[in-house]
Amino acid sequence: MTDPRHGGIAVLDFGSQYTQLIARRVREQNVYAEVFPFDAPPEKVNLHQPRGYILSGGPNSIYEEGAPQLPKWLLQRDEHEPILGICYGMQALTHALGGVVAASTAREYGPAQITRTQPTLLLDHLPEALQVWMSHGDRIETPPVGFVGLATSDNSPYAAMGDPSRRLYGVQFHPEVAHTPKGAELLHNFLFKICGCEAHWSPAAFIEDSIQTLRQQIGDERVLLALSGGVDSAVAGALLQQAIGHQLTAVFVNTGLLRKDEPEQVVRVFRDEQGMNLVAVDATETFLEELNGVTEPETKRKLIGKLFIDTFSEQARQLAEDGVKFLAQGTIYPDVIESAASSKVSKTIKSHHNVGGLPPDLKFALVEPLRDLFKDEVRKVGSALGLPDSIVWRQPFPGPGLAVRCLGDITWERLETLREADAIFTEELGKAGLLRQGTSQAFAVLLPVKSVGVMGDNRTYEEVIALRAVTTDDFMTADWSRLPYDLLARVSNRIVNEVRGVNRVTYDVTSKPPGTIEWE
Repeated sequence: MTDPRHGGIAVLDFGSQYTQLIARRVREQNVYAEVFPFDAPPEKVNLHQPRGYILSGGPNSIYEEGAPQLPKWLLQRDEHEPILGICYGMQALTHALGGVVAASTAREYGPAQITRTQPTLLLDHLPEALQVWMSHGDRIETPPVGFVGLATSDNSPYAAMGDPSRRLYGVQFHPEVAHTPKGAELLHNFLFKICGCEAHWSPAAFIEDSIQTLRQQIGDERVLLALSGGVDSAVAGALLQQAIGHQLTAVFVNTGLLRKDEPEQVVRVFRDEQGMNLVAVDATETFLEELNGVTEPETKRKLIGKLFIDTFSEQARQLAEDGVKFLAQGTIYPDVIESAASSKVSKTIKSHHNVGGLPPDLKFALVEPLRDLFKDEVRKVGSALGLPDSIVWRQPFPGPGLAVRCLGDITWERLETLREADAIFTEELGKAGLLRQGTSQAFAVLLPVKSVGVMGDNRTYEEVIALRAVTTDDFMTADWSRLPYDLLARVSNRIVNEVRGVNRVTYDVTSKPPGTIEWE
């Protein structure tokens, strides 16, 4: 089978906050896209034989000292695949080819209208006037030789330009964002009418290719997987199970900080239904004893991380002695991008957040079967592998578990209170059809404060539950979900009546930024 990654698009990152979104939008059209730092070596960028290149936006001005420039190799190739420059990428392309970029008399940030000035494949079958999203301070003053203007805006004489003979194009706006309504159609034109891509990036193709790759990489050796019950590790486990079967052993650590019925569900789905070799370790007492009296959020996180590594390492060491050679992780593509710091304009946002920090004597080779996938693609692969919706569509969950949603002291009683309230919220969202659409993440938080209430003829003095629901495309920014009032009323009424120790429910209406999605 042909590698489904071949013949896709290479995205060169010049520092835009939207770079990942470009790759997502390409993949939504069943074409593989991979993100590289703008200064990545050509042999790495061209490994999967891309049919075209997209240059991302970026925060710099092209003439600033140290501003990222177009790599020279991109214009010195024997075979000239098409290039689409977006915003700063357009300016970098212009500068490299001898055109002139200048500061705009009026910066354009936000919605704008462009008008097509002549026919072009890039804007084929699109309206003459288009609503787009601008975000730039510089503009193209003089295009390179061979380029013609394709569209204008009030402040940009070259809102789009191109050299059709060399298949080089640039747009001053961002087609990848939702605020450019016809952006997907523009990208479709570039992918299929200009680059000649084929739509063969699909869950089925990925699974077939991955199974072959995993079997070649692993051979007859055994693999250890840390199974959290979350979507990423679950799908990684299902894929490995299909590829190597009994050679896989999964270790599931119950920290006591999971959601209602989660430990039982993990065992039932993966051991009983999937037939996986699963080692389930109940470390609840150990975690609760160590967390007793710990209230500072960062201390909680570090303590839980260390305890998890210690518990997992104990099992891993036994399996290593039995001949296990590989460690599998549910690393996905945003982790890979965010962990890369090879580009001069990229910053390391976070290190891999899976099973890092294992003792140095445990020298496993790493297997990351999902490292090419975005979260939505992981879910599609999980469904194609036959995992139940309860696993595939599970809400995002922090590594430290309920410890970061149970503010203040961590006790079994308070965790049980939080579990029950969270389960009610999730259940009602599910009934209302708002778990997949309408919310990206939703959960309950138990606050370490008490309020006065009245139940029956008695005054009460009990704890407070805060409900949190957000909508987001990328979890880098998020807005609070405008849930129906009657739904919130129903959830509040059920929690106060059914959950012991709670007499007040609030709803968090803070966006990110300035807040974060989690409370701790």
